[in-house]
Amino acid sequence: MPDFSTILIALGLTLIAGLSTGIGALLSFFTRRTDTRILAGALGLSAGVMVYISFMELMPQAVEGLSGIYGHHSATAIMLGAFLAGIMIIALIDYFVPEDENPHETHSLDELDSNKSHHHLKRTGTMLALAIGIHNFPEGMATFISALDGMEVALPIVIAIAIHNIPEGIAVSVPIYHSTGNRRKALRYTILSGLAEPAGALMGMAFLLPFWSPMVNSICLAAVAGIMVYISFDELLPSAESFGHHHISLIGVVVGMALMGLTLIVL
Repeated sequence: MPDFSTILIALGLTLIAGLSTGIGALLSFFTRRTDTRILAGALGLSAGVMVYISFMELMPQAVEGLSGIYGHHSATAIMLGAFLAGIMIIALIDYFVPEDENPHETHSLDELDSNKSHHHLKRTGTMLALAIGIHNFPEGMATFISALDGMEVALPIVIAIAIHNIPEGIAVSVPIYHSTGNRRKALRYTILSGLAEPAGALMGMAFLLPFWSPMVNSICLAAVAGIMVYISFDELLPSAESFGHHHISLIGVVVGMALMGLTLIVL
């Protein structure tokens, strides 16, 4: 069982990652036009961090933790099952959220800021806030679990999720702000969607910590890797590509992997 200070740090990091949606809202209020090159590069960097840490850190750690109990071959099989289960969990959430309001489906800034009716814009923003909140729930659990395993793994994941939450904050705030003219309401909806991440962390703590063991920790790490890989390939990379800056997003991926690799070497 992790100690109390470790749990508090994990919850705090998850809260920071979730509240970064508010940064996206503020950007949409105070800039006339978001620089899509920066968004494309940042999303690519987040994907690079998540993919690298999943395959090079989380999955090997899961196998190592399980090998002492089941042997290497069985441990690898269990890890693979947990990895695929993580992918299935987030894929099922995607399946049940309508495509038009799904944050994992590409929505350009022009699409969000188009000349639709105020009523439809407000509904779009509200549904996006709800959908993003649903998606942030398992992300919060993933961030919390990774933070319990050590800061060298947790910090890059928190930073990557925080970066990828910024465009989600823009996606929620733009239609609500343009339909109501109320910045406070748009910011409130955006922050509420982000608070689903610490809520997911609290849910994970309530259900998992009473049964915490090296085996549970290893299975959770493998499932987190599956969630991270799915988010990277289904959301981050398509979103980065949608801005039309292919090479910038690709450079972001490579830089993210390089930074993650160097961070693990240094730490």
